[in-house]
Amino acid sequence: MYILAINCGSSSLKYQVYDAKSKSAVVGGNVEKIGLPDSFITQKYPDGTKQRKETSMKNHNEALNVVMFMLREASIDMNEIKGVGHRVVLGGEKFKSSVEINDEVIKTIDDLSAIAPLHNPAALVGIVAAKQLLPNAKQVAVFDTAFHQTMPDFAYRYAIPESWYKELGVRRYGYHGTSHLYVSKVAANMLGKPASECNLITLHIGSGASATAIRNGKSVDTSLGMTPVAGLTMGTRCGDFDAGAVTYVMQRKGINAEQMQKHLNKDSGIIGITECFSDRRDVAENLAKDDRCRLAFDVEVHNVKKYIGAFMAELGRVDAIVFTAGVGENDTLLREKFCEGLENLGIKLDKAKNAAAMARKGVERAVISTDDSKVKIFMIATNEELVIVEDTLAIMNGTYNPNHLLMDYSFARQK
Repeated sequence: MYILAINCGSSSLKYQVYDAKSKSAVVGGNVEKIGLPDSFITQKYPDGTKQRKETSMKNHNEALNVVMFMLREASIDMNEIKGVGHRVVLGGEKFKSSVEINDEVIKTIDDLSAIAPLHNPAALVGIVAAKQLLPNAKQVAVFDTAFHQTMPDFAYRYAIPESWYKELGVRRYGYHGTSHLYVSKVAANMLGKPASECNLITLHIGSGASATAIRNGKSVDTSLGMTPVAGLTMGTRCGDFDAGAVTYVMQRKGINAEQMQKHLNKDSGIIGITECFSDRRDVAENLAKDDRCRLAFDVEVHNVKKYIGAFMAELGRVDAIVFTAGVGENDTLLREKFCEGLENLGIKLDKAKNAAAMARKGVERAVISTDDSKVKIFMIATNEELVIVEDTLAIMNGTYNPNHLLMDYSFARQK
């Protein structure tokens, strides 16, 4: 029996097939440039081999049909796919855990598209297409925001007119929750104690980025806000930015809301400062010769260190700081700079351990702090797909617990 994990982006689709018994990945891949004439799919196998197919895919429905074709070529029996887990970015206040998808769930996801217009509509298309192509499989929604629904009201509420919150749902939701959940469980395992006893600062740093404060295993604060634009400096998203400046720029440049949304999501962050790069590897290569790259690098380091300090003050006691996602798992220079100067806070990075801890070289988890560091520093390669698969399988089996601290996740078990 197989479980299929699907992650639909605005113009992309990531998928992973897992064996339900062993919970090991069998095959997976990415579909890119959906809706463009040069769209393509790359299928990846556990032995590292890849298969690429260039074909026109006008929408996510066509993309999922191509995925099914590629899976058949990989000898996956479609009748053995009994569950499909969908990553859904925004579940709002309605969904505090993963749920089986029904008409009411679909309607709520659609209603929330006004807040997450770049993400929820794509997820909905994937859900509808999967229901049509795999009608006998149980469909499950796993929400990015669910992990953060344990935040207290003083952490998620903004100091804005009450009606904005009650009528429009304007509040902090937080994102990347599936990743923060996964690494928090693994970090507890590495610390050798239950997740319910761990205080952590988890830093999911990829093209999108977020920091989360975790007290006794639960999210109590996070950097992303009502939308995935706030907080840390990101590849193309601005991070924290004065709301007054938004209206000022709109008025002075005659920009409408749709244009401003594009600028804040696609034209800001690293690429906004450098005007040419959004990838941190390009920034690092040009640090010495391009002052814009130097500035982008320094801005990102400054903002991450601010959040580390703020969350340490909020938590009081911190057991470990965790780096994850593409940049957090592989950029040794940025990790070093994020921790530099924090020694008086009990954070001491071991440069040799840090240099060796790279996910793309096969390292899944590592301690990168010195032996005498009061606060441990971990690099943990995230696995959001495994969370999606295990939630889906548990809902299918009737063993799912909406309280993630009581869920029997395979990756959370003490070894």
